[in-house]
Amino acid sequence: MMEQLEKIEKRYEELNEKMARPEVATDLNRLQALAQERASIENTVTTYRKYKDAQKSLGETRAMLNDDIDGEMANLAKQEIESLQTQLKELTETLRLALLPRDPNDEKDIIMEIRAGTGGNEAALFAADLFRMYSRYAQARNWNADILSMSESGIGGFKEIIFEVKGTGAYSRLKYESGVHRVQRVPVTESSGRIHTSTATVAVLPKAEEVDIEVNPDDLKIDVFHSGGAGGQNVNKVATAIRMTHLPTGMVVVCQDERSQLQNKVKAMSVLRTRLLDIERRKQEEQITSDRRSQVGKGERVEKIRTYNYPQDRITDHRINLNVHNLPKFMEGKEAELDELIDALTTAEQTEQLEGQTV
Repeated sequence: MMEQLEKIEKRYEELNEKMARPEVATDLNRLQALAQERASIENTVTTYRKYKDAQKSLGETRAMLNDDIDGEMANLAKQEIESLQTQLKELTETLRLALLPRDPNDEKDIIMEIRAGTGGNEAALFAADLFRMYSRYAQARNWNADILSMSESGIGGFKEIIFEVKGTGAYSRLKYESGVHRVQRVPVTESSGRIHTSTATVAVLPKAEEVDIEVNPDDLKIDVFHSGGAGGQNVNKVATAIRMTHLPTGMVVVCQDERSQLQNKVKAMSVLRTRLLDIERRKQEEQITSDRRSQVGKGERVEKIRTYNYPQDRITDHRINLNVHNLPKFMEGKEAELDELIDALTTAEQTEQLEGQTV
């Protein structure tokens, strides 16, 4: 671990030296790239330097204790040694976390797909509740949520809704939401007051860029048709909706929410490219190994990950056996409530990684 930290500190100094060069200062693109790399390791370097300072102080204090100092000074030295040892332990854990391999997709924007599962109209309403929860959470974090495609049910729910979330770290925070979400509550349509159980599936995909995956235009079949949903007279009168079919996989993407064919085509291509990248990513995971799938963030979408129990005001995440409350605030997308659960999932994943890490 110390060898890694020495290399990181050396790289930090190299970046500072390069950024100070006149030819780099006038090259904004290069300067920005170097600044981003430096920012990504700056906290680690700062923590490592605190660690080295604490180690040095510990050695000096132990030497002082061995110099036959009087009783009061010896007690002070022992207290200082104890404090420094605690500090070093905390700094070591922080550095171990900093050296964990990062998910290369963590800083990416995402495409999120929510679909009603079992439960009929109640499942569609639950899908709408989840969309509202995530969109409000995105708003609280100053991210942008943009609907790409949706299929509404007759009572205000969604059979399916696909939307994009743009913002720094969107994937790192929301990647744990992939899976089957289950709700237990009395539906608004239930006159007898019986509790129903319904489900919705959530898929969180890191948004693919053109450089991530190439789509051959010859593999696409594109149909243009009139939008059937809301959107004003222009949207409904003019054929602007796009149905894009990827012939090799049979994958179909429909986008009809924008006012022009071009805008809908761009959005449809974005969704298609992201789904194809997800297929490739999953193939790679399976090839690497099936035993080391992380307990969180790597599960298949068919797994039940969470239950929302309204009568008991409880949200249970089954992957880490954690119960949290304040369900109404959670469903309103309140940042503090969702962050409590997301932070717990992040910690669980980091703990699992640390257990397999050689120090």
